[in-house]
Amino acid sequence: MNKKIFKSGNLKSIGNKFVIAFILFAVWIIFFDENSIVSHVKSKRQLNELKQQKEYYQKRIASDRQKLQDLNKGKAELEKFAREQYQMSKPDEDVFIIVEEE
Repeated sequence: MNKKIFKSGNLKSIGNKFVIAFILFAVWIIFFDENSIVSHVKSKRQLNELKQQKEYYQKRIASDRQKLQDLNKGKAELEKFAREQYQMSKPDEDVFIIVEEE
C-alpha cells in the first residue's frame, strides 16, 4: 500500500512540473518573446494605420496631379487659380472678399 501512495505522489509532482513549465512557456511566448503575441498585435495595429495613411496620401497625390494639370492648361487657368487662392488682382482692379457668417 505504501508503494501505491508513492507512485501517485510521483505522478502528481511530475504533472505539476509539466503544468508549471507549460504556464511559464505560455507566459514567455505571450509577453516576453521577440515575436510575442503582444508585439504581433501592436505591429498589426501599426500596419492598419500605415495603410490608412497610404490611402490618404494616394488621394492627395491624385488631387494635386489634377490641380497641376489644370494649371498647366494655359495662362487663363493659372490666372484664375491665383485670383481665387491668393486674392491676386491686376493693377487696375480692386479685390473684394466676402465672408459668410454662420
